[in-house]
Amino acid sequence: MSTDPLILHGDEDEEFMAFVALHAGALQSAGIPQIYWRSLQHKITNEVYDAGEVFGIMQFQEEEEEEGGINGENEEKKKDNPGAEIRCKVVVTRQSGLQVSEPTSVFLVDHAWTYRADNARQQLEQIPGLLPRMASLMGVDFHGEAPDPDTVEMVMERMWKYNQTYHISQGSAEEKVPVWYVMDEFGSQVQHSDRPTCGLAPFFYVQGQLAYSVLWPLQDLQEGDEVTRDYTYGETDPLVRRCRLLPWKPADLEDVSSATSEPADSYYETILLENKEKLPVEIRPCSLPEDKILKVYSEMSQVTNNLTHPRFQLTEDEEEADVIWSYSHIKDFRKLSEERPHVMLNQFPCESLVTVKDCLSAVARRVKRGSAPDWLPETFNLHTELPQFIKHYTLRQERGEDNNWICKPWNLARGLDTHITNNLDYIIRQRESTPKVVCKYLEDPVLFHREEVGMVKFDIRYMLMLRSLQPLRLYAYNVFWLRFANRTFSLDHFDDYQKHFTVMNYAEGVELKQVHYDEFIPMFEKQYPLHPWKEVEAELFKAVKELFQVASSRPAPYGICPYPSSRAIYAVDLMLKWSTGPNGERVMQPQILELNFSPDCARACLYHPSFYNDMFQTLFLDQPEHCPVTPIV
Repeated sequence: MSTDPLILHGDEDEEFMAFVALHAGALQSAGIPQIYWRSLQHKITNEVYDAGEVFGIMQFQEEEEEEGGINGENEEKKKDNPGAEIRCKVVVTRQSGLQVSEPTSVFLVDHAWTYRADNARQQLEQIPGLLPRMASLMGVDFHGEAPDPDTVEMVMERMWKYNQTYHISQGSAEEKVPVWYVMDEFGSQVQHSDRPTCGLAPFFYVQGQLAYSVLWPLQDLQEGDEVTRDYTYGETDPLVRRCRLLPWKPADLEDVSSATSEPADSYYETILLENKEKLPVEIRPCSLPEDKILKVYSEMSQVTNNLTHPRFQLTEDEEEADVIWSYSHIKDFRKLSEERPHVMLNQFPCESLVTVKDCLSAVARRVKRGSAPDWLPETFNLHTELPQFIKHYTLRQERGEDNNWICKPWNLARGLDTHITNNLDYIIRQRESTPKVVCKYLEDPVLFHREEVGMVKFDIRYMLMLRSLQPLRLYAYNVFWLRFANRTFSLDHFDDYQKHFTVMNYAEGVELKQVHYDEFIPMFEKQYPLHPWKEVEAELFKAVKELFQVASSRPAPYGICPYPSSRAIYAVDLMLKWSTGPNGERVMQPQILELNFSPDCARACLYHPSFYNDMFQTLFLDQPEHCPVTPIV
């Protein structure tokens, strides 16, 4: 890609200069050469779709590939779609061909369907003409106009061979969720090549708030030459490249192991650099006079509106604070430790090792020196462990085991951009959007009977208080919170949010079922009389204890830093699954789903006004005995 600055001549119009000012970064990131920028701007603003004048779609009969693709996938394709061997490709049809040096050799490709994954089914069922068009584009037989459930399912399975993605970097968390799109019939038939003849990249036109794909030649093409692109553009690792191409190109992965281990130290060192975190210098713990009034600085209204304990006084001057309770992540612990070591904080250096999902999975492997502990679902990092995951998935499939998985962003909560599927193509393609882990979906969770609904999923949220790491002092608030699904659980329709997810307080137009913890316990024990809640809770706390023990077992940045002036609260979300005990009996096994930094405590404050008083008294005054908390360690 040329890095020469764009040369503007005196007659360049203001519209083009404005276009470049807004889009230069995106154009360079996409690799679109500057020679095409003026023509691209002209075609976008004038809606010129002239690819049909240069290219055509040609059908051809594909030669049968050799046996041995992953899972015998080719045979399955033939069963599902007997005409699959007739394929299409895009070729140059213009007699004069296509020249790289010609500034107009850039073409707009329209998007036939743009959606977010959680509303794909609804759109296929409700938008007139969408299902027939997608079925035709994807080679799925469809006759008639009414949406057919089987055709919808087939399109939703096959679309991961056609989907492309982009995401918007600004806006709310919901607006940042990746967008998926299917290019039109022309763009969707551009085939893969390891030596592509063209570049093809998404481009968001800011002034019109529209997304296109842009096609341009990488070499001169003659009439009849095929237009191809690299489906894994930018991937340099040969094994990862083979894995990422599996949705289209079967590969033999016999040489790949499914075993995972804790990442190398460089993994944690890179995280420290990326987080721009500066570790503190060593300090001595400060002792507080028993009658000292501690000044608290916080920009969080939940703290300022609810902290009424007489030993704490709010201040708007951060410089005079004894306690800083910050909503945003503290980066420069070094400066604070050198200049204000007595100031207590609500964060630990390197605590992302438990609050970010890929790190949580990595440090948890210390429990068993490699494999996941019993209290964490099997987890793979799609960025660094894709080959191992695919091999593990394949082995499970060969053994006939349940193969439903849940893909979660490393650092998002509330179920955003979370996907449940047994479709390997779907999972592999998630690697192209935001960074994710893929976790084994709990196929046999402990369910809760809701009279008006039936047996539903539920999860449990505890508020944890980390007082110190050396020694490890960890407490749980006695009040815990329950969240329930709204529909009967079953291992199907994984895009049905109200069946498979429990976070309802952020979704519009859905019921939020609330049961107070002291009402829940007798209801649970009535449903499961062999499992007293105190015993279940003891196992939950044991899992949390083990996590913090291994997360603090190594010095920073390989473990959480035991900074003496740090304190923290975390929300830990857990589920229960059925497992088998040592004597063959059914037991409830806790499963840690995630830990959240700076959790939303609105419900805690609403129903338990003393919540922050209890937190502060436990963490900063060392008086847990007078608060509704349980020591875990």
